[in-house]
Amino acid sequence: MNMRLFLSPILLLLFFLHRLLRVNREKVFLIWGSKQNVQLEDIAEAYQVPIYRVEDGFVRSVGLGALHTLPYSLCIDKTGIYYDSTQPSDLEHLLNHHHFDQDILDRAARIIEEIKENGLSKYNHLSTKDVNVVYGRKANKRILVIGQVEDDASILMGAATRWTNNDLVRLAREENPHAQIIYKPHPDVLSGKRPLQSNPKDVTHLAQIVSEPISLHDSLKTVDHVYTITSLSGFEALMRGIPVTTVGAPFYSNWGLTDDRQMVARRRRQRTLVEVFAAAYLLYPKYMNPNTKEPITLEETIQLINEERNAPVHT
Repeated sequence: MNMRLFLSPILLLLFFLHRLLRVNREKVFLIWGSKQNVQLEDIAEAYQVPIYRVEDGFVRSVGLGALHTLPYSLCIDKTGIYYDSTQPSDLEHLLNHHHFDQDILDRAARIIEEIKENGLSKYNHLSTKDVNVVYGRKANKRILVIGQVEDDASILMGAATRWTNNDLVRLAREENPHAQIIYKPHPDVLSGKRPLQSNPKDVTHLAQIVSEPISLHDSLKTVDHVYTITSLSGFEALMRGIPVTTVGAPFYSNWGLTDDRQMVARRRRQRTLVEVFAAAYLLYPKYMNPNTKEPITLEETIQLINEERNAPVHT
């Protein structure tokens, strides 16, 4: 009687993985973001394989990540990941311990000005709009509430208290009863790529809802204060000289730059804006030309993004 040994694809994968781990001396597992994989983590422990976590960098691309646009930058973290405030990360270690020499501080200051002059952000797919048309005439203090994807890991792991965007709008209104409150939902939510968790319609009596796509650079114009849970937009506001309140603990909080409602005892230094930028944008991420796969600098990344944004559209 003939018998055949059937191996499932998973068993075959584990078999070849076992051989690869036995043969190769230098090895590492890369896991996207904060995702958990118990089986992979068990294998890593058994074979003493380090796990690095990977995320998009802070000057990412022209198009949205949700549309699978290739990134110009990635953060590869050996300790944790920058948005997980429950544990240390390589970025947090840099901000606690790194000595920033004058050359990198001068370089960081120049790039901050270049980013502002070019109207750059993490994503850079939207054309310029007149914010006065979107917001209306400015009559008093203007508060911008930055919406996020509420089930995103940056909130789930970056905020000790469960916050929704609507909660943040309510807080901004409570603390600024006579201000114009503007609520900008996240672009992935506006594009339909990520679902709503709290409905902006429930806070229309408290804030003006910006439902049309508008770049973050334009959104921040004429704004006097920003409220955010953990969004990178808060740091981009700081780069433009705008005070920021954080209710979670993004990577740029607890260094003396923001009005923080969640404390992180591990963050023990007072840091300048330029120092935090140097750590987060120059030392922490890796930049790569997505077409040639060659390493590049942040300055070269900015140049390529500008060229891509300004390239004629072929129909």
